Amino acid sequence: MVRILVCVKQALDVSQLKADSATRRLIIVDAPKKISDFDKNALEEAIRIKEKLGAEVLTVTIGPEDAKTTLREALAMGADKAYLISDQIFENSDTLATSYILAEAVKKIGAFDLILCGEASIDSFSAQIGPRLAERLGIPLITYARKLILETDTVTTERSLEDCSEIVKAKMPVLITVTKEINEPRTPSYMAIMTAFKKEVIMWKAADLNISNEKVGEAGSAVQVLD
Repeated sequence: MVRILVCVKQALDVSQLKADSATRRLIIVDAPKKISDFDKNALEEAIRIKEKLGAEVLTVTIGPEDAKTTLREALAMGADKAYLISDQIFENSDTLATSYILAEAVKKIGAFDLILCGEASIDSFSAQIGPRLAERLGIPLITYARKLILETDTVTTERSLEDCSEIVKAKMPVLITVTKEINEPRTPSYMAIMTAFKKEVIMWKAADLNISNEKVGEAGSAVQVLD
């Protein structure tokens, strides 16, 4: 059975952000959050593979404890297991540090055939997590996939480029980032939502992954956001 890991991010819902009329700055505190749109496409694609070919779908996210809500939605959509990596020392981690945390989590989760990520997050839109994670794990990377076909031990994708597309084939394990054109994510049924609340969300802290403090947070980040 194919084992698929999907990286999801609890991101700010940018469509609902408001600005302070006096300072003209975005109001971030208590802003609504959701699964980042492209990550939801990645999750939907994993679930479609599961329904068609049979697969185990695991989701993993880094964030505060309230990110459990994001993972409950992933479970309601059809994921089998959910992992939340949460620790105060992760605060202010950039994509370099975040990819390190994810890589250590993936190693602890164990063997996999396919990792799916959104092409970018809807808030920061750096598009660096997928490539950085693939590099850390030493596996092939295919970005901007708008179509995906699994075979025995390979995956064939159609990549969406600015003025053309290309077909790329790789042996598994492989990491693929997907675009919004790949599918239309489903809305979980009421029963699926209720069932998701009965499923366990596995929580790990930095110590559970033997993560070094100097490699995460501001200390382990190459980029510092000042404002």
